[in-house]
Amino acid sequence: MNNPLLKLSQRIDYTFSDTSLIELALTHRSCGGKNNERLEFLGDSIVNLVIAEALFIKFPEAKEGKLSRLRARMVKGVTLAELARDFGLGDFLHLGTGEMKSGGHRRESILADTVEAIIGAIYLDSDMATVKNKILQWYDSRLEQLSLSDPLKDPKTRLQEHLQGKQQPLPKYDVLSIAGSAHEQLFKVSCVVNDLENPIVGQGASRRIAEQEAAAQALKLLGIALEVGEE
Repeated sequence: MNNPLLKLSQRIDYTFSDTSLIELALTHRSCGGKNNERLEFLGDSIVNLVIAEALFIKFPEAKEGKLSRLRARMVKGVTLAELARDFGLGDFLHLGTGEMKSGGHRRESILADTVEAIIGAIYLDSDMATVKNKILQWYDSRLEQLSLSDPLKDPKTRLQEHLQGKQQPLPKYDVLSIAGSAHEQLFKVSCVVNDLENPIVGQGASRRIAEQEAAAQALKLLGIALEVGEE
């Protein structure tokens, strides 16, 4: 095993028997040819299952909706990218020239996808018990800090539940525009709510972020207080 891979193995606390798997997990599609997208697909399913089981055991009284929101919080891109930064993963990525020049080794989505790919690679290199233990080790402090009293509902969910409670139509989201290069896009999304005279426009680096921004603005206009962290 070469020195960079040895250093990464120490950081993630796992040594690969088949080093071609970790090499593939670190290879972004911008390199062309074989890349980590299939491993990412596999790892995404595994981390969702492992975290779901951990939450099921940790919170025996929690209802399905609360568990789903907790899981979404734990496996979302932001959290996975935090793990990647903990490992210094950006130093080990295989990126195409353009992606490298544009700062791809720091990009949240690339870091998050690579963590999922590494999870998929560990599973193929070992077994489910091993990768489960590794995920729980990585998530240990985050799981420990979770409580059911945490504000978990994102703006889109809260807006939808508010409208359902009033037996009103659900909000309608439409993409108004997508600007910027492929790696630095800016989405503008409109949100139409029956109680509001004009559509609300949100923007962000992805459609999801833009929709959340629009929903947050709609909640403010409807006089619904935002939860901690949404201001």
